[in-house]
Amino acid sequence: MSFYGIMNRVRNLDAYPKINEDFYSRTLLGGVITLLSSIAMMFLVISELAMYLQTVTETKLVVDTSRGEKLKINFDISFPSVSCTLLSLDAIDISGEQHLDIKHAIIKKRLDANGNLIQVRIDQIGVPKLGKPIQKHGGEIEHNQTYCGSCYGAELSSTECCNSCDAVREAYRRRGWGLMNPDSIDQCKREGFVQRIKAEEGEGCNLSGSLQVNKVAGNFHFVKSFHLANMHVAHDHLKPFEDDSYNISHKINKLSFGDHYPGIINPLDGVQWFQHTANGMYQYFIKVVPTVYTPLRGTVIRSNQFSVTEHYKGPEVRKNSLPGIFFFYDLSGIKVNFTETHTSFLHFLTNICAIVGGIFTVAGIFDSFVYHSQKALKKKRDLGKLG
Repeated sequence: MSFYGIMNRVRNLDAYPKINEDFYSRTLLGGVITLLSSIAMMFLVISELAMYLQTVTETKLVVDTSRGEKLKINFDISFPSVSCTLLSLDAIDISGEQHLDIKHAIIKKRLDANGNLIQVRIDQIGVPKLGKPIQKHGGEIEHNQTYCGSCYGAELSSTECCNSCDAVREAYRRRGWGLMNPDSIDQCKREGFVQRIKAEEGEGCNLSGSLQVNKVAGNFHFVKSFHLANMHVAHDHLKPFEDDSYNISHKINKLSFGDHYPGIINPLDGVQWFQHTANGMYQYFIKVVPTVYTPLRGTVIRSNQFSVTEHYKGPEVRKNSLPGIFFFYDLSGIKVNFTETHTSFLHFLTNICAIVGGIFTVAGIFDSFVYHSQKALKKKRDLGKLG
């Protein structure tokens, strides 16, 4: 078969036969339909393009099989009626690990009665001391002599030393004793501990920072710094330092479990509670859900989201608990995976073809129907006149 024969056969397959322009009949209604269909076509194409460029987040639930990880807790909480010196942060988990009076990576900001910032203080171990320290055996430290301060009966061995007020307080916590008179402790006296408490009377405090805890159920809490290691049990030793007007009013500026990711909602951000009765215990019960966010570009974000319920114990109910704010958290066994995706180009191209072809076809059918209807009515009118 010759080349021209092949071309003729291909020409016979043409599904779009051409009509000579001399046979075209253009109408005003056809022009209006063409204009309207073009506008509709343009609007739908632009909408489809916007959907193609838009990122869609897919959600998937899986069982969390991770082990041995750490949980990062970020917080920023204001206490309008508790001074920074009297406020401490503790963390305890069900594995038995305890962190008492946490100072690492914690920033305390002193607030006046109106909530305005007075001073920023990064908590750290060791503060300037005044006067000569007294040795464990009772005499003042001599030149070139190593300092070993007394733990005032709370030491666990004869060689243990308490060289700071914090060390003495920690030794007392281990014993389960109450530090009844800090001014009688040489280390606390030289550090001006009692004077600092008196100077901050009537002030508030803002605590911000982060914690790294084991990824198991536990709690962290903000309580008065005069508390015991076995803090969940009340003792008579605590009574000299219990303030009948200890106010646990607070505002949670920020609380999150892990890093931020797009679309995260932390239900406790901006929550505030004002105490009406003294020495209450405010509890938040939190269910933490591990979350993995995978963006189209960039690194995978491993974080958490959470839900929360609240409960308040008045002083008449919390007989065996200290006043303060407690956050009890537990881990969910289900992990949420968020994955960013967008429509594939082939799907976008298919939709564009469907829009153009569909509107063109529907507009053509409508135009043909109207045109032939008008033609049929005109023909009937002409026959009526002839009759």
